[in-house]
Amino acid sequence: MEHVAYLARLGLSEEELTRLEGQLNHILDQYRVLAELDTERIPPTAQTIELENILREDVPMPSLPSDEVLSNAPERAGDVFVVPAIIGGAGE
Repeated sequence: MEHVAYLARLGLSEEELTRLEGQLNHILDQYRVLAELDTERIPPTAQTIELENILREDVPMPSLPSDEVLSNAPERAGDVFVVPAIIGGAGE
């Protein structure tokens, strides 16, 4: 369990490691029970619930004016938000 915590970059105390080890063992025991089930006659694409599109129809609507949208922006340049780069800039 300590190795798994290290790989996940989790800083866990000995108490947490002990507790989580028990929980992980329980999960693995439950998986073993499920692995014993005969699933040969169940198609790989079987669904337990009906699939349906839960998204609303995409209907064009008027949007807010740019000034109103950008009114709370910490920084803007004309009609766009200015945000800090999260990946190295051009030429890096």
